[in-house]
Order: sequence, then C-alpha cells, then structure tokens
Amino acid sequence: MRMLFQVKIPHETFNAAVRDGTAGKRMQRILDELKPEAVYFTEYEGRRGAMMIINLKDPSEVPRFAEPWFLQFNADCEFHIVMSPEDLAKAGLEALGKKWS
Repeated sequence: MRMLFQVKIPHETFNAAVRDGTAGKRMQRILDELKPEAVYFTEYEGRRGAMMIINLKDPSEVPRFAEPWFLQFNADCEFHIVMSPEDLAKAGLEALGKKWS
C-alpha cells in the first residue's frame, strides 16, 4: 500500500547531530535501509521534516519505517494512505455516489 510518510524532527536532537557531525550519516543510513520511492526534506510545522513516499506490503512494516527516526532523532512520524490517479479511477466513485445519494 502506497503511503505518505511524514517525519518531524525536534530542533534539539537534530542540532546536536549537526554539531557532532553525525546528522548526514545517520539520515543516509536510514534512507539506505528504507529505500523510499521518493523523499523530500522540508520545514514542517516549524521543524525540520521529511516527506517520503513508501510502499507497505503489510501494516507490520510500520515499525521498520518509524523506529529508525524515533531512535536516531526522537522524531514524530505520521503515515497517510495515498492514491495515484489510476488508483482513484478504480475506486468506483460513480457507484458510491449513487449508493450514498
């Protein structure tokens, strides 16, 4: 299942990693392990953040994606199901509209 995976990193934890020179290596290690489909770094609610597109085969994979960010950066993680236009086309919106109108 395709997911938008959002990571919010606290300033103190990341600042300490920048100061001790480990921030880049730690982030690269996580990304090498997780192999997201896409990743973008950004500001998110005033904090450093990342947004990734990932594919989960099973809900049991959530810890595999979240724990590295929790443990390395004390980050907050959120998972949101996303659909491509092709996925949405298969959703049967017309039938749902008729059923629920």
